[in-house]
Amino acid sequence: MSRARASRTRASRSRASRARHVAALALGGALAVGGCAAGGSTAQTPRPAGDTAAAFHGQEPLGEVPARAAFVLRDTDGKRYDFARETAGRPTLLYFGYTSCPDECPTAMADMAAALRTTSSSLRGKTRLVFVTTDPERDTPQVVRRWLDQFSTEAVGLVGTQQEVDAAQAAVGLVPAQQTGPVPTLPGRPDAHEHAEGTVPHRHDGPLGYGVGHTDVIFAFDTDDRMPVMYPGGTRPSDLAADLPLLDLGDAS
Repeated sequence: MSRARASRTRASRSRASRARHVAALALGGALAVGGCAAGGSTAQTPRPAGDTAAAFHGQEPLGEVPARAAFVLRDTDGKRYDFARETAGRPTLLYFGYTSCPDECPTAMADMAAALRTTSSSLRGKTRLVFVTTDPERDTPQVVRRWLDQFSTEAVGLVGTQQEVDAAQAAVGLVPAQQTGPVPTLPGRPDAHEHAEGTVPHRHDGPLGYGVGHTDVIFAFDTDDRMPVMYPGGTRPSDLAADLPLLDLGDAS
């Protein structure tokens, strides 16, 4: 292995380790996953993959498996999108992020898209890949669509008011994302930044400006409309692809 490749591999593994640690802290505390009714959420402690017979590669909640999240936003065509209704009975991967995100969001979307490309055509046709912006101030439907098309033209992009987006995050137990300081950019390139090792190449639609602090987690729902597993940032596409059939509970193969 070349020194450059070895360095990239070490950086990727380090990033994955940090992301898993952060996600575990969130899942055990601030990330309260449970009922969607006000006051009905219950904090869940994650179960590391491999502790049970279920062969998921992510973090499994202990106790009762949370139900599919319920929230309503608009898709990039401006149509009302009831998440629970539109994705009911389908394997679904859900991610909250923003198009100006320097590295985590584009890498997560690219990883999910890559995982889907390696599955069977029947499973790929059933599965829904959904992205919800946490930056409604900048992420118009047009911006979200152009950004998503870098990774998958089939991915669903959802937008809304700040209040609607915050409610959607609360539906899966996330603390709403918050604006942070400016993103360092390249000299003379306000729309570009130095990419971290182990992340995918991508482009941004305009000046990066401020950042948005959010939890880097992929939520996975099965065909029984439950959320049996969550994946922290850095999860490999091959692991996501291996788990997708486990979400399709009606598949007899």
